[in-house]
Amino acid sequence: MPETVKHDHLREEFNRWAEAGRGQGMEHDHLPVVLPALALMDLQPDENVLDVGCGSGWLSRLIAQRVTQGRVVGMDISDEMVRQARKASGGLEHVMFVLGSVDEIPWDAQFFTRVISVESAYYWPDPAKGLREIFRVLREGCSAWILINYYRDNPHCHQWGAKLPVPTHLLSAEQWAALFRAAGFAEVAHRRIPDPTPTPDVYSGRWFRDAAELAAFRAEGALLVHGTKPAGASPPEPKLRVL
Repeated sequence: MPETVKHDHLREEFNRWAEAGRGQGMEHDHLPVVLPALALMDLQPDENVLDVGCGSGWLSRLIAQRVTQGRVVGMDISDEMVRQARKASGGLEHVMFVLGSVDEIPWDAQFFTRVISVESAYYWPDPAKGLREIFRVLREGCSAWILINYYRDNPHCHQWGAKLPVPTHLLSAEQWAALFRAAGFAEVAHRRIPDPTPTPDVYSGRWFRDAAELAAFRAEGALLVHGTKPAGASPPEPKLRVL
């Protein structure tokens, strides 16, 4: 499938999510694993932060509470998500939202001090290309962070791929780390962040078989992968691609 078609498919699907109000529910679903990730990032007030796959902007607004003197930019492929994010973020002068895809970030090189993506990376048409673009817009000595719940090392989420209406990449932690290194990142590391949310006695949703599987999924935790752009770095030639 050509990348332009993939982008159109993603945009259409996430526009439907936005129109159905699913963007607003992301904060409730992901906050228990996002807060520990933000603590590890140790954001400073004067950072410039890019939120890739920002959805309705809940994470960008959360980051803006910590980054009060810098710039927070939320980017999403869905124009409806971006519209909702802008509407919900009025009055935050240091926060802005742009329409764009991770494989062609509409921003100058070496501007951002941090890049974060939550529950977005496995939807990217070409994760290797996306990481190279993130590498490009990062300043030297600064870091990128990806947090996802859908990854190969957690067997309790594998069924999601067949349920999602858009293509996904089910990669292991080591595969994500290899993509980071291939993009030029150094000090690449990954860890799990368990979700402490109490599990209901009965589960009736579509993503898990029962409450026991949901509990096991949360205990395995979300995957956090991060790396630093080294001083004097230039983007390497593309060598690793996920099809």
